[in-house]
Amino acid sequence: MDTRAIGTTDAAASVPAGGVHPGTAPRMTRPRACVATGVSAGLARHLGWPVWVVRAAFVATSFASGAGLLLYLWLWVLTPWAPGESRPTRRAPVAWVLVVASAVSLLAAWATSGLVVETDGTGLDRWIFAVLAGVGLAVASGAWATFIDRPDPDRGPRNEFAIRVVATSLLAITALALVFGPSAYRYPVPTFVAALAAVIGIALVYVPTLIASWRELTAERTRRIREEQRSEIAAHLHDSVLQTLALIQNRAGATSEVARIARAQERELRDWLFAGDTPADSDLGTDLRDFAAALEIDYPVTVDVVVVGESRERASGEVAAAAREAMLNAARHAGGEVSVYVESTPETVEVFVRDRGPGFALADVPRDRLGVRESIIGRMRRAGGSGEVRPGAGGVGTEVRLRFPAERGEPVRG
Repeated sequence: MDTRAIGTTDAAASVPAGGVHPGTAPRMTRPRACVATGVSAGLARHLGWPVWVVRAAFVATSFASGAGLLLYLWLWVLTPWAPGESRPTRRAPVAWVLVVASAVSLLAAWATSGLVVETDGTGLDRWIFAVLAGVGLAVASGAWATFIDRPDPDRGPRNEFAIRVVATSLLAITALALVFGPSAYRYPVPTFVAALAAVIGIALVYVPTLIASWRELTAERTRRIREEQRSEIAAHLHDSVLQTLALIQNRAGATSEVARIARAQERELRDWLFAGDTPADSDLGTDLRDFAAALEIDYPVTVDVVVVGESRERASGEVAAAAREAMLNAARHAGGEVSVYVESTPETVEVFVRDRGPGFALADVPRDRLGVRESIIGRMRRAGGSGEVRPGAGGVGTEVRLRFPAERGEPVRG
């Protein structure tokens, strides 16, 4: 026996399901539910430390020439979010915290402007720094509200507008207070620079909004161009390829191998041209159409799916599972043409699966055959709906009727 193979198997068996060896630190990512940016929580998980220790370390090292702050910003830019489909959420109102910090800094500058004049310029550098810090914090609040809070459904454009109004008011009052304050006569050049910074800050508060609007317009223009190109391609394919495929189906016969392949290709082309991308858990009608396309490839059958009303049922529900089983039975045992009719109302959703095969009576099916009894009728009964198997119109074929009360909400299979 090859000892190397045994060693490889043992090593592979020792790796946990997550793919991380024991004692190895997990890959550093930021959690999608965080306080502000997720940097501290992600680093704490990576190092195995308490979160408060990491946050305290960032604060302490920030006093060492800003090293902690630079490291924090570097990790914020380069560390990815944890895998997942949900949008990141933040518990802390960071934009409002920045606005409050800006107001505190500017109020301190307003309060000490007279003191700077009375003391012949003592503390003038700190006064200018307070003004510039307040302007920078106001600009940062506007950028955060636009780029980070605006896509958040818990905050959105209304929060962004409020932040802009408050930040603009603070900066406008600051500019007026500097121009008409006592420091303008004693120290005109520094005061002019500070007032100019406040005016520039007002413009910078709105720059992120202009950038976001420009991005939205660019995305809309790109989407419109793609839709026009798709329409042109659809018109060309409809006049050439789709009509050729339809002609092949008519000439070859509905249940022939050539017709089934042509119908499958036609369905794929139409879905690509007109349906677009569908979510992972699609609606009931979309799921049954996809399943019908798969059946037409595997069985000599033609399946037509018609959906009436707005379907709120998901493809992962029990109605979809029972309908797929009924369609599969019709394709296996009846063949030919199968019609699927889905009708959704505010009260109920009903699915009818009809075939033109020889038909059968449910009482004649042996008790050990559970496909119809359990996978269709039993599944619907357990979910709170009903299922019925009866002869088709005129005694030709079989009809399966599924009914589910929409107001109860459809259970999702895990």
